Amino acid sequence: MSPLTRRTLIAGGIASAGVTVLAPTTANAISYPFTLGVASGEPTADGFVIWTRLAPSPLNADGLGGMGSASVAVEWQVATDQRFTRVARSGTATAAQSWAHSVHVDVTGLQPGREYFYRFRAAGHISPVGRGVTAPAVGTSPSLTMLFASCSHYEEGYFTAYRRMAEENPDLILHLGDYIYEGGATTTKVRRFAPSAEEIANLADYRVRHAQYKTDVDLQAAHAAAPWLVVWDDHEVENNYANLVRANTSPAGDFKARRAAAYKAYYEHMPLRAAQAPVAENMQLYRRIRWGSLATFHMLDTRQHRDDQACGDGTKVCAEADDPARTLIGATQEAWLLDGMRQKLATWDFLGQQVFFAQKLASADGARSMDSWDGYSANRGRLQRGWDAAGLRNTVVLTGDVHRSWAADLMNDYTAQDRVVGTELVTTSVTSGGDGSATDTGVSSLNPHVKFYKNLRGYVRTVTTPTQLNVDFRFLDRVTTRDYPVRTLQSYVVQAGNPGLQAP
Repeated sequence: MSPLTRRTLIAGGIASAGVTVLAPTTANAISYPFTLGVASGEPTADGFVIWTRLAPSPLNADGLGGMGSASVAVEWQVATDQRFTRVARSGTATAAQSWAHSVHVDVTGLQPGREYFYRFRAAGHISPVGRGVTAPAVGTSPSLTMLFASCSHYEEGYFTAYRRMAEENPDLILHLGDYIYEGGATTTKVRRFAPSAEEIANLADYRVRHAQYKTDVDLQAAHAAAPWLVVWDDHEVENNYANLVRANTSPAGDFKARRAAAYKAYYEHMPLRAAQAPVAENMQLYRRIRWGSLATFHMLDTRQHRDDQACGDGTKVCAEADDPARTLIGATQEAWLLDGMRQKLATWDFLGQQVFFAQKLASADGARSMDSWDGYSANRGRLQRGWDAAGLRNTVVLTGDVHRSWAADLMNDYTAQDRVVGTELVTTSVTSGGDGSATDTGVSSLNPHVKFYKNLRGYVRTVTTPTQLNVDFRFLDRVTTRDYPVRTLQSYVVQAGNPGLQAP
């Protein structure tokens, strides 16, 4: 696949070469509407979703981006070359005010395992060009370069990690939650949230917050570079919420209405399929994506279906956390996950999810985080026993949430340190927590299966083949200063058929 070039990312940079391809449809009555960039996601062997949102004034307080009430026809093209001389598919979608003039086009009819380029046109304006990649055909297993990241707090740093991810020219990017943060603006950080209200809670404010993120040029570059698979964590709504149980009562209000607003804004700004469009306060987010016969991505939702955190949340000793009836993902999602894994659709099973999966004791008395899988240990045990009984030896859990990098072997019995049954890779944050400290220590004799820890910002790069998974933990020394280089500080190999972390 050709490298991502500057030409690919410049707004309208190729537009003049292809204006005659897209017939104009409406008068140029609005200012440039593609201020939030473009994105692709949800790749299949014959297509992917392409996304944009019309927003000439993206931070308008009403959340409508400067658009009127009228629907707008948005033309789109997918081509095999960056100059759009070989158009493979094209069409017209409708951007309506009811969905904040966002567009989600499910492109089909493409060839498997190759790159494409896409763009939009509306009201006489041409969008930036994005790069999409289709999944390989079932029965084939070409190598996959995949990056994953989480936790991008806008105020706590610049999104250089997203820029560096774009420069890696990956086949696929996973975002594992906390894409936005819901808190009120401060005056003590390197940037300031919009809107400047206290904690956001209504649809207009969630739309503005998402739009502010999408105006970041580094984030736009990462979205334009490759298709994304996204799942939320908690900050897309409210910190540490559990199903419809709030973590606190501030700001006051109907939490169903707040969750509905947050889920709607999330969908409006992500390259998701129509099947993920929310209905009131509910959204079908967990789903399965096949990458040929090499990998299956099981993308999980650990917020919408969970029981409330045990013992009032926090890190503590809590017998209730081991109650067999407790669930983090709900009975339906649990059955769906194990059924999908037992089908053995590919060599590798990747669980894209949000919170720390392996046991991680905080102290010798057994204190654990009630917000992680340690607060739902029976649910974790059922999953591990389920995939182990099915003979799966290539399960890798991909995790975000904790603003640190970790790597762990998943044990059949953590207390006895009996038998490795999988591997967990935890990405640090893009910016949450600020610059961090390379000298922090986190590996403890309490958790001998946990092999690696680092408190810097960055992401994880994996290269997957039928025989092994190569892992690089990638870091920036600072995010409160723009444009730091990225470097690898730790690498591992996971061999197919031999779960657990090995030296490269």
